[in-house]
Amino acid sequence: MLISNAYAQAAGATDPTTGFMAFLPFLLVTAALWFVMVRPQMKKAKEHRKLLSDLQKGDEVVTGAGFTGRISKIGDNFTTLEIATGVEIQIQKHAVSAVLPKGTLKHL
Repeated sequence: MLISNAYAQAAGATDPTTGFMAFLPFLLVTAALWFVMVRPQMKKAKEHRKLLSDLQKGDEVVTGAGFTGRISKIGDNFTTLEIATGVEIQIQKHAVSAVLPKGTLKHL
């Protein structure tokens, strides 16, 4: 006929490590992704939280949008940034991306 016969396999003892070996590649890929992608991102987020908590009035900063200026007021969620003499803008605190060394912005 066109259909071949299907026979059951003989019952016997199987190797107990077979199930673990099937999941080993999945575990290795998961561990590699953790160390390559997740862990560095968590470290960077921790450094950014520390940067935001250490902000003080008078610090010279750069925002994510590229604005540079000196901090004139700090609140819990918002910061006032002096971008030119007498020109102040209010930004969200988490928009600060870097603190510049003192004296970098001499034109303010």
